[in-house]
Amino acid sequence: MDKDLRIIISGGGTGGHIFPAISIANAIKEKCPKASILFVGALGRMEMQRVPAAGYEIVGLPICGFDRKNLLKNVKVLYKIWKSQRMAKKIIKDFKPMAAVGVGGYASGPTLNKCAAMGIPCLIQEQNSYAGVTNKLLAKKAEKICVAYHGMERFFPAEKIILTGNPVRQALLNTTISREEAIKSFGLDPEKKTILVVGGSLGARTVNQSMLKHLDEIEASGAQVIWQTGKYYHADILQQTEGKNLKNVKILDFISDMGAAYKAADLVISRAGASSISEFCLLGTPVILVPSPNVAEDHQTKNAMALVEKGAALYVKDAEAEEKLVGLALETVKDDNKLADLNKNILKLALPNSAEIIADEVIKLAIREK
Repeated sequence: MDKDLRIIISGGGTGGHIFPAISIANAIKEKCPKASILFVGALGRMEMQRVPAAGYEIVGLPICGFDRKNLLKNVKVLYKIWKSQRMAKKIIKDFKPMAAVGVGGYASGPTLNKCAAMGIPCLIQEQNSYAGVTNKLLAKKAEKICVAYHGMERFFPAEKIILTGNPVRQALLNTTISREEAIKSFGLDPEKKTILVVGGSLGARTVNQSMLKHLDEIEASGAQVIWQTGKYYHADILQQTEGKNLKNVKILDFISDMGAAYKAADLVISRAGASSISEFCLLGTPVILVPSPNVAEDHQTKNAMALVEKGAALYVKDAEAEEKLVGLALETVKDDNKLADLNKNILKLALPNSAEIIADEVIKLAIREK
């Protein structure tokens, strides 16, 4: 049967959508090596590069989001939605999928709407603790809804929900490098406590400004920092730190081996994206979350609070980060009891084997008798 299995996976826009989508595809291929998988993404978005790099075919739709500031521009958006729906219908007719998976993001709307209308069973995967607009709209048409948090009955029909957790990058879980080796790979001292600062692949302005403001305190603290600035901010930060002779701060634009970075870290400072949080839970990583204020419906704050309320993470508001973040991090990284509590509590929230569980549900939808 697996040579006949044909699955469409649609969505993207951010790594938080794309990494789970690729993990689900990998899990399907692991179970059914001859399965055909087609991704449908949004033209100009990062999935158009990341998916082919992972070895999968992708087709792009000219879809984009509504402009809430300039309503006149939405005439163009409506045309793109109409065109994307027509394209999605042709893609589905040509590919003949047996099931469709939506991971959120612009492209999943027209793709899964058309799949449902054509009688193809659909599954959606919601990464966040607060459901996205596209997934809320698709929920009525989906047969299964895979979620990462308890209490999602607020958004979706309870009988469709399966608590699976979020699929994460498998390479992170497969890291065999020791903490000492990991720290040395960044040119730092294994004897010192290490803080990893990440703001996503593009970086986070507030987190970077917080670091710049307190470099002297970091140097004097006895701790050391691996600081991923993001490519967008990197040149400016190198210019601002030139001549400072930073011995305990390793400044990088991008970290390709996040498995080593997490292994090196006693504490992480991060935004509160759903995929990152799932990684922290599975790895037991003590973390200070600084939710981005620039996301739909403030879902990063809701993601963060789901951990904070269980003593599984610390939290600093974006607006207060420049004053409070570095001080809290330096205080926490020296407190072995606090780190141990954070590790213990966040591990309790881990939901392992998410990609495999979701893949099983997709395969069941695809092969069931009509």
